[in-house]
Amino acid sequence: MRADLGGWIAATLVAACGPKMVDLGSDPANANGGASGSASATGSGDGGASNSAKGGAVAQGGSGNNGSGSDGSASPACGDGKVDPGEACDDGNSRAGDGCSASCTVEPGWSCVSGVCGWNCGDHLVSGPEQCATGACLGASGMAPAPAPAGSTRAPCDIYAEDGGPCVAAHSTVRALYATYGGPLYQLKNAAGETRDIAPLTPGGFADSAAHDSFCADGSCTISIIYDQSGQGNHLRKAPAGQAKATPGNEANAQAVSANFRGDRVYGLQIVPGVAYRNNSACGTATGDAAETEYAIVAGDFYNAGCCFDYGNMERDSQDRGEGAAEAIYFGATTIWGKGAGEGPWVMGDLENGLWAGNLSPYESNESLSFKYVTAMLKGDATGMNHWAIKTGNAQAGTLRAVFDGPRPSARYNPMKKQGGIGLGSAGDNSNAARGNFFEGVMTAHYSSDEADAAVQANVVSVYGAD
Repeated sequence: MRADLGGWIAATLVAACGPKMVDLGSDPANANGGASGSASATGSGDGGASNSAKGGAVAQGGSGNNGSGSDGSASPACGDGKVDPGEACDDGNSRAGDGCSASCTVEPGWSCVSGVCGWNCGDHLVSGPEQCATGACLGASGMAPAPAPAGSTRAPCDIYAEDGGPCVAAHSTVRALYATYGGPLYQLKNAAGETRDIAPLTPGGFADSAAHDSFCADGSCTISIIYDQSGQGNHLRKAPAGQAKATPGNEANAQAVSANFRGDRVYGLQIVPGVAYRNNSACGTATGDAAETEYAIVAGDFYNAGCCFDYGNMERDSQDRGEGAAEAIYFGATTIWGKGAGEGPWVMGDLENGLWAGNLSPYESNESLSFKYVTAMLKGDATGMNHWAIKTGNAQAGTLRAVFDGPRPSARYNPMKKQGGIGLGSAGDNSNAARGNFFEGVMTAHYSSDEADAAVQANVVSVYGAD
């Protein structure tokens, strides 16, 4: 096609969704993306976060997520501005995030004609100068709960906000994660399709388990939404179809796991194979090589070696987009890609195409855990730092331990190419053969201080600790 015609088409695409537009398509609740392509940092604009040299695409393993294949081989002319056989596009540069990837494939959310690429409005992917505008994502208010009153107990998201990194996602079926939050924690759905929101008994408090019991008393009951408390509207609903599992996820049995903390009986969320939650249109989350902090509270005695009981940052289209496209907490005993000391379980980082207990495997400092409830923390440092960390702890006593603190596992993970979606119970490509019990988790877009992490752990122990 003539270059001038290609430019006209690209300009039309650009005009269709101008700056500060929100690309939610027609179904923001369960959007799973549109165009396919290679990994890129969505929303990064021309130039993007990645400047790696153009090279081959990473092969995916037969098990779906985190394939262990070796490099493919792209055309040696990739990057010369000419679309050669085997290339879907060639924009004449070695940048990702501008529509044409570092391996000359069209990136998610873009259309490329000749050497000109424009973004697609309405495909559920935030691309180019499209932005996730505060207050417009999934009906979010964009307003975080009010700060904790002076002298009151600070909850995890209060602590991280004071540290300079407010929560951009806060999920729990157990309690409010802000001292002042009194909104819904999760939604129940019964066999008749009726729903009921469950809120904390008091702002900042435990969930109203009596209301849960009353609603679910007459039969089967599922958890249909885990609400985001941060104000960003990053609620989790059952996962859409994806690469590894081509059908949507199932909702969790709302009665499957209960626990007593400080005399209050509450419910967790049980993940079993086939159950998973997702938000592929998340707002405010880290993308590209940007910083973030994540933690989750999980049961230490309910796990398996299936892929993958994850919580955190992953692809926006439920496809494997290559190394660095995800940065999510993993808990379990999978040894396909990496492991810690002993037989597991371990807290590891699912960085896509690899579960990492450190920057090599086995990573002996990352020891097997035997706590009844585990604090699992994963942190990615700021752009260009090539630094990440894993911390673990007993959610009922004691302090956190940094089981890894160092560089990324290889050049394939530096820079990172985080996509900014949020998943729970499955991997980035919708692999959901794992099991685990989830109680709470948060995400920030900031590399938190050790002092803030310690304060969060102290708060967790004050809630989950034995009476």
